[in-house]
Amino acid sequence: MMSDLSEYKAKSGRFEPVWTIEIQTLPEDTDRILDAVMQVHPLSFGRYQRNASISAIGRETSQPEPNSTTTTHVDGFEAGMTETYPMVELKISIERDLQILEKVMDAILHVHHYEEPVIFLREDWASRAAYNPNSTNPNRWWNNGKGMPEKVG
Repeated sequence: MMSDLSEYKAKSGRFEPVWTIEIQTLPEDTDRILDAVMQVHPLSFGRYQRNASISAIGRETSQPEPNSTTTTHVDGFEAGMTETYPMVELKISIERDLQILEKVMDAILHVHHYEEPVIFLREDWASRAAYNPNSTNPNRWWNNGKGMPEKVG
């Protein structure tokens, strides 16, 4: 179990207790899940909303049991056969509040393509920077001569 960081105070900022929700999903479904969650939670991180992390495409694999959705709906699929599909890990964080967690999970489960999606919940601490958007720090993107990275998608 991680230490209580509620007393952590640095010039650069602080940490807040959050739950990190990690969802395995199809690459093309990340926006649908985020849009559904945004109906019940802003996914705020500092001064930004709709914050999420999406991994590179990987693979998920399983062996469906008898009477699973796969054996029920895929002609010729036999229980115990291995299936492997592309997937990404979509990570979001919310404050540690059970009512909010319930709403967010209901939104995710409603739009997820699986009946039993792989979702992990972790207790984490998220940084909150004490920053000035007009900072002259030479490492910030608006001061480093490189600007923002090229957008994806």
